[in-house]
Amino acid sequence: MPTISYFFGISIYMFYKDHDPPHFHAVYNEYGGALDIMTGELIRGQLPARVLRLVREWAVDHSDELLADWERARGRGDLRRIAPLE
Repeated sequence: MPTISYFFGISIYMFYKDHDPPHFHAVYNEYGGALDIMTGELIRGQLPARVLRLVREWAVDHSDELLADWERARGRGDLRRIAPLE
């Protein structure tokens, strides 16, 4: 599970050869969830409201990069790091 970004104690991951829809995983302390790249919807898991807002803000700013990494992960390519939320 490669880490593609890290900010404010939140780790962002993507799995290789993961299932549709295109999504990424966010982990914060004991919380974790998967978010749809296209909609920002929390499709699995649980995150505190503040963390979910930050992750969604970051995802909107980096949606093209997330989709590119999704395609790389599907083909087992090297994932690229994505800039953190500042």
